[in-house]
Amino acid sequence: MPSNIVHGTDGFPRVILTDTTGSSAEVLLYGGQVVSWKNERREELLFMSTKAVRKPPKAIRGGIPVCFPEFGNFGSLEQHGFARNRLWSLDSNPSPLSPSNSQSSVDLILKSTQQDVRTWPWRFELRLRISLSDGKLTLIPRVRNTDSKPFSFMFALRNYLSVSDVSEVRVEGLETLDYFDNLMQRERHTEQADAITFDGEVRHCSAFQSSISTCVF
Repeated sequence: MPSNIVHGTDGFPRVILTDTTGSSAEVLLYGGQVVSWKNERREELLFMSTKAVRKPPKAIRGGIPVCFPEFGNFGSLEQHGFARNRLWSLDSNPSPLSPSNSQSSVDLILKSTQQDVRTWPWRFELRLRISLSDGKLTLIPRVRNTDSKPFSFMFALRNYLSVSDVSEVRVEGLETLDYFDNLMQRERHTEQADAITFDGEVRHCSAFQSSISTCVF
């Protein structure tokens, strides 16, 4: 666990993670959101919009927003749910995950409030461990139902990756997966290619699946 919380010029409390390689990550308590991830050469690996509004209750555009309990506008809640514009807390009783001795990490928790229950009528605890080790950034979410009724939810880490040339980007591991094309009135298709490349705007939302897959950029 980090020893302290710092405050930036924007007034948001945050935790700074560093490792022995010189890599670093910056995590806001607002939204539980990673807003910076730099490699050992101090190069920024995440994109942050210059138009991002850092004023609650606005969500911050860029970094790694946490989408919960809904993604996009697939439900009745606000876009991507409410977790990304709530103030999280340091988790005093984190999940029993075995940390590496060399990693720098922070455990965050978001608990449902009366405000949340009015719009999404289930109680929950959402935990998120963010760790940095040997330049590798790892985020592990855990959702616990603290309600008396079962519920279904959506969850996503909506990564904004910074790339110098999008034509050099390849996304592998999505073949045979169904997706919605948001540029085509959310038409549903099945991915046929073993690697996705980009020569223009793409707005695909992969459909849900029960099995675990690995996606490589």
